[in-house]
Amino acid sequence: MRILFWGTPDFAVPALRALANDGVEIAGVVTQPDRPAGRGRRVKMSPVKEEALALGHEVLAPIRPQGQEFIEQITELRPDLSVVVAYGHILKPEILDLPSLGSINVHASLLPQLRGAAPVNWAIIRGHEQTGVTVMRMVEAMDAGPIIHQLSEPISDEDSASELMSRLSELGSLALREALESIKRGDTEEREQLEDAVSYAPKIDRKSARIDWTLSANEAALFIRGMDATPGAWSELAGMPIKFFRPSLVPESEFSQPGAVVRADPEQGLVISTSSGGVSVSEVQPAGRQRMNTLDWINGRGVKLGQHFE
Repeated sequence: MRILFWGTPDFAVPALRALANDGVEIAGVVTQPDRPAGRGRRVKMSPVKEEALALGHEVLAPIRPQGQEFIEQITELRPDLSVVVAYGHILKPEILDLPSLGSINVHASLLPQLRGAAPVNWAIIRGHEQTGVTVMRMVEAMDAGPIIHQLSEPISDEDSASELMSRLSELGSLALREALESIKRGDTEEREQLEDAVSYAPKIDRKSARIDWTLSANEAALFIRGMDATPGAWSELAGMPIKFFRPSLVPESEFSQPGAVVRADPEQGLVISTSSGGVSVSEVQPAGRQRMNTLDWINGRGVKLGQHFE
């Protein structure tokens, strides 16, 4: 079975590596083009491209996965199956149907829950106690194809999105391997998703990561954990954006206006008031600086009692 692998971020790397370790014949790898990244805006390859080149695979990086020239390129690779893991573009039917066995996708939720671009983030923000990964048959509609295989993963009270994402990437590689074995044996049972159980996980960005301090303390803490590490939940202090990480609840905090700093102590840390209780934050990232321990920020007079986050 010749597999054409599609993926871009770190999340997809364990799946590609697992296929290589299993001796799967990889026809080629499709990823997004090199792009500027970081403060220096240096052009960087995607994590999947770096891994694919290290493994010696042919890499295609179209701006858009469409057009006759691109279709001819992947046709020449003679794939039997496309495996898509967080590639980043919606694929049209002529691309999905090109391999003789079609196309499958590894999605970071227990479908039909959390269809969309940011399932790991929203699983935490919405307070889910469990999530997982789904291997599904790809169709034109987003994340709507029949389910081939699923594995579940608990969400702890301390999990951040980045931590959960790391675990799910490894779980996804396992689910993919098990699904491929089933496909090879010919005993795959695909089941349709229940449309009345569908929920969505829309794309997140810097604008949507701004904290609403009128939430309850629990909701605000979930939001901060769900936006860690990218894009990072943030709020403004004296006109400057500050990102927050590692929250915990302080139900007995001195209630004040939502967003008010009710504790800024070099030993006891930072507590911010919400509509119900307070949130203690262990790490922050002031604009233009590295992520740091909140106590260091307080010692450096970055915040003080009585100030207000907007």
